[in-house]
Amino acid sequence: MALLLQPYDKRLVKTIKMNFRELIAEVGVAPRQVRYMIAEGFVPAPTGGRAHASYGEAHVRAICRYKRLRALGFPPGAIRVLQQAKVGVPFPVAPGITLVVDRELIASGVPNEALARQVQARLQEILSTNEERS
Repeated sequence: MALLLQPYDKRLVKTIKMNFRELIAEVGVAPRQVRYMIAEGFVPAPTGGRAHASYGEAHVRAICRYKRLRALGFPPGAIRVLQQAKVGVPFPVAPGITLVVDRELIASGVPNEALARQVQARLQEILSTNEERS
């Protein structure tokens, strides 16, 4: 049994456009911090140029992901490395078990109850002995 976790379909997400003030209100981060995240590459640059800068879901997701990783104790340098990772973000769960999460799923709001059940079932399958499976 393979565990396949598909990210949500981005075409189904309502496209939003907002200015800098609206973005700040949406994510609850100081303007200076958002400028820092953009300058350091943690958040994509706005579209529309300097005079008519526009922000959307990608900016909100990137800011939320950065905030969540910082809250989990990751320093900015580690977040930068994780952004460049192709595999995902590793989270130690228990000795010998590390959960690797696609960085796009972090702070994405994906319902986690169903995912937790899938992970639990997969762990039971992997860790059980041959006698327990019969």
